[in-house]
Amino acid sequence: MTKEKDLYIGCHLSSADGFEAMGKNALSIDANTFAFFTRNPRGGKAKEIDPEDAVKLLGILEENSFGKLVAHAPYTLNPCSKDAKVRNFAHMAMADDMERMEYLPGNYYNFHPGSHVGQGIETGIELICGLLNEILTKEQTTTVLLETMAGKGSEVGGRFEELAKIIEGTSLDEKLGVCLDTCHVSDAGHDIINDLDGVLDEFDTVVGLDRLRALHINDSMNPPGARKDRHAKIGEGHLGTETILKVINHPKLKGLPCILETPHKDLAGYGKEIAMLRKGTEG
Repeated sequence: MTKEKDLYIGCHLSSADGFEAMGKNALSIDANTFAFFTRNPRGGKAKEIDPEDAVKLLGILEENSFGKLVAHAPYTLNPCSKDAKVRNFAHMAMADDMERMEYLPGNYYNFHPGSHVGQGIETGIELICGLLNEILTKEQTTTVLLETMAGKGSEVGGRFEELAKIIEGTSLDEKLGVCLDTCHVSDAGHDIINDLDGVLDEFDTVVGLDRLRALHINDSMNPPGARKDRHAKIGEGHLGTETILKVINHPKLKGLPCILETPHKDLAGYGKEIAMLRKGTEG
């Protein structure tokens, strides 16, 4: 079993009041990692960064032994869209975000690979690789994470093979990792309820467990294989608390930052989930 001190867990926090405020909010709910959107999740211009504010957050992270942070790209970032304007936004936003992330060096930047919108999976993967090959640099300290997706519609990333092909097609593949979302991976048809070991073995064979850098911890409103992507609070969905605890306690996943994306409206709800999951890692 994972010891409590080895559990890095947090949730999405608002960046509206700046970096230091996020660190303080994390501490208030006993979180030792967290996620934040680099800009409005629906797109748009990012807020100007205050370097002194970033330094204050770095101090909080170091003093309190935080795990890696998992920043999140806007949902509107779609590098494999049919629309050139949408692809251009993806290029602009990710390039800008890579520069901004260097104020918090050595952390993670997670993004949804995108939807090919009828162009076909091969074209989608080619476009995603094209963006990454233009954006990633040897000098950056940020690792970019491809998120496992539920496979709804024309989403790219519902199959481990698709993630592997993106990594294979990216020149600076050492700058890439994967974030496994428990809701998404179940909705995509991977049986983490009854065969978590088998799913991890498949991931290791296809992608490599060394690529797995973070977890999105969510229950699912839909049964396995539904391809719907509807998150539920822990214990209130088809995965259940037992499955979630199996995930965060699994020896092959030990030490990975765990980010709650459950549908709470305030920090108190996340605080209760964090306390519950920490208790479930004792022993």
